[in-house]
Amino acid sequence: MRKWMQKATRWLSNLGMVLLIPMMLLTAGEVIGRAVWSKPIPGSMELSSYMLAVFVLLGVAYTHQVKGHVRVTMLISRLPPKLQAALEVLTTFLSLCIVAIVAWQGWVLALEEKAVSDMLRIPQAPFKFLVFIAGFSLCLELLLDLVDAAKSLMNR
Repeated sequence: MRKWMQKATRWLSNLGMVLLIPMMLLTAGEVIGRAVWSKPIPGSMELSSYMLAVFVLLGVAYTHQVKGHVRVTMLISRLPPKLQAALEVLTTFLSLCIVAIVAWQGWVLALEEKAVSDMLRIPQAPFKFLVFIAGFSLCLELLLDLVDAAKSLMNR
């Protein structure tokens, strides 16, 4: 299951990264259009915002998978190994609970959402559903980490 989950997380992250190129081109076109012809691209800020949201949300689980999040261990590294393992289980469990709530609310709000963006009339619901997808994939990653942390605690 771990290999399948890692592949799915990488796939979601790659999907998000694909949006960086159009976002870069759109932003460059906006700057050139505004500077050279005094004609900005209508809705470019909206599109860039949505593409950035997709990029960030789809990359969260992968960032966790490769341990790319900021982690301050100044105090924890000085504690006994058993206490470190117990704190790892506790913090991973709490993170799992919080992310599960975020994913659940993403689902609930996506089902209720009827609003569209101001300029381009892009529906908001798919982006709220993306919060659910990102949260769900992060929950699965956290669940794998929780199992590893619990095994580590039991072995100590």
